[in-house]
Amino acid sequence: MTTNLSPLSLFRIWFSLGLQSFGGGSATRYLIWQAAVERYGWISDEEFTRFWAMCQLTPGINLLALTTLIGWRLAGLAGVLVSLFGLLFPSITITMLITALYAYIRNSSLVQHALQGIVPATVGMGLIMVWRMFDPLWREGRRDGQAGMGATVAVVLLSIGLMTLHLLPVFGILIGMGVVYGIFQWLLHRRSTTP
Repeated sequence: MTTNLSPLSLFRIWFSLGLQSFGGGSATRYLIWQAAVERYGWISDEEFTRFWAMCQLTPGINLLALTTLIGWRLAGLAGVLVSLFGLLFPSITITMLITALYAYIRNSSLVQHALQGIVPATVGMGLIMVWRMFDPLWREGRRDGQAGMGATVAVVLLSIGLMTLHLLPVFGILIGMGVVYGIFQWLLHRRSTTP
């Protein structure tokens, strides 16, 4: 999919996201979702969830992989470069300035208390993003009927269990659950097409 956005307009949008990306990965992911899905309609909810799932399989910073996928969808290689630069330039600049400022005020009790208040806010934003990403899975599972819904819930719960018990590394859980769900969907499709 290509877009009618000029490189400068695309840069402005990603630059705005980079300026607002306080609060870590969950907050930034929510901002990207808001722009790409809600505000500009570049991709659907389902595509965003699939893109994010693919990003979990890549090493490194998942938000950069997500930005790369969306940038590629919008304008190919130029979209990737403009999107990454737009997101990163303000973030890097602000981070350097805040780090320098924090070195001077880090011992202030007001600063320490303010930082403690940021943590619950970040958790709240993360929970909103969890719901935003689970909702398309829930709808897709419902379209597949009770079996599809059961498989979706089972994969979510099994993943939580495996993560909690530290039975597999994250990459193993992602690949394993992808294989399990893929086989289930293949069997479900095969059963529905067999007379």
